[in-house]
Formats: sequence, structure tokens, C-alpha cells
Amino acid sequence: MAISSLLIGQDVSLNRVLDFYLLEGLISQEHASLIAAFAFATMAILAGLSIKSDKAQKLLAICLLIISVTPLFTLLDSSRWIAELGGFPAIGSGQGIIKYFALMAIAIHLFYAHNMTLRQQQWVQLFPVVLVLLWIGGMKFTEIEAQGIEDLVRSSPLMSWMYHLWSVQTASNLIGIYDLIALGLLVLSVYFQRVLWLGILMAGAVMLTTQTFLFTWPPALSSDTVLSSGGQFLIKDLWFVANLVLFTCLAIKQSKQAQLRD
Repeated sequence: MAISSLLIGQDVSLNRVLDFYLLEGLISQEHASLIAAFAFATMAILAGLSIKSDKAQKLLAICLLIISVTPLFTLLDSSRWIAELGGFPAIGSGQGIIKYFALMAIAIHLFYAHNMTLRQQQWVQLFPVVLVLLWIGGMKFTEIEAQGIEDLVRSSPLMSWMYHLWSVQTASNLIGIYDLIALGLLVLSVYFQRVLWLGILMAGAVMLTTQTFLFTWPPALSSDTVLSSGGQFLIKDLWFVANLVLFTCLAIKQSKQAQLRD
């Protein structure tokens, strides 16, 4: 993300952020790309250091909050929504923005985990995953989203077979149904441990399958910028994998404590 942000040059997403904060005339596109690259590089370095340093964890939490909150506020801009579908909650470019809730959840954990119960910590990590599965999964039932993912699905040896069996819309509907089932299992797993691994596997499969598009969908990668803007959108799903890993660890810890009480 850092390298791509530095090399990508003129980027619509950065322009929208600058416009929202009325900074377009104050910060050039080049400087905005440099700031974004520095932020992501700092986050990566702090993530590595935080493995052994509590101080680095606090700095990482601050970094994550800044990186997540800055784009999330732009959801207040009408340009993030699909006007032809009535605006909110028909999400357009905001699909990439809501993924920043994943970073916010990790930041909250680093800051406040000691003040929360294990169940509360689980919900914090679950929220961004549930949000993206519900929102983007729900959009799969619309024609505009079905057509939007067509090139991605056709490029994938894991998913292209769906179009041999069903129409573009029906295949999209089935993907949406899968997302909603995974969502339901994750929510149930907070209270019923027996469905935990099924929910984790189904939700994790969504995020990891998205990563395969980086190698099967030609526009995802660029010789000039490593990741294109589309590639950046795809790789952000790795943040949800981090949420799922943390959620799983918390769920296992909750289960062990319950067994000790019994």
C-alpha cells in the first residue's frame, strides 16, 4: 500500500479526500500521495515493532486511528453513494472506505482491551467483518454490483465456473447469499462456540478469495505502481483477516474461561 500510494500519482480516491477536507488547493496530489505512503509505511513498521514492544503498540494504535478515521469521515460525502439507486445505503466508491473500520477495530483493541470484557472485544473485531459482509454482500443483489464484479469473477479459476451454470445476476445473488450466511454464523458463534470454525472458514474464504483476484484480474497489478487503485481495494481485505484472527483468539479464550468456571 505504501509503495503503491507513493507511485500511483493522480488518484481519484485521494482527490476525493482532499476535496472533502477542502484541501485541494492547499495540498498537491503529489504531496497527498507522499503523506499516504508515509502513513502506510509507518503503520507497517510499527506493526512489526509492536510484536515485542508495548510502546510501539500504543503508537500503532494512534497511527491506525488516524489512517482509518481520515477516509471514514468522507462517507458523509454524497459522492460515496450511488445516486441512481437512491443514495445511502447504496454504496459506490465507499466500498473501499468502509474497509477502514477493520483498522479502527484493531486500534480500539490496542487502546482499550484492558477496559473491556472478552465478549465486548469479540464484538469490536466482529463489527467490521459483519459490516462489510452485510453491506457489500447485500449489494450483490443489485444489477450494478453484479455487473461490477463480473470481470473479477470471470478472471478467477475458483469462481468463473459460476457463469457456466447461472446468469451474471444469479451468480452475484448466490455470492451475496453466501456472504450473509457467513455473517450469520459469525454472529451466532459469539454465543454458540460449535459454529465458530464454520463461520471463520466461510468468512475467511471470502477475504482470501478476494486476494486471488490480485493475480487473476489483470488491472489489479501495475508495472508502474505495483498495485493499481483496484488492487489496493482488493488487498484491504487482508485487514479483515486480522480481525478474524483476533476474534478467533478471543473466542477461544472466552471458551476456556467458561470451562474453568464450570
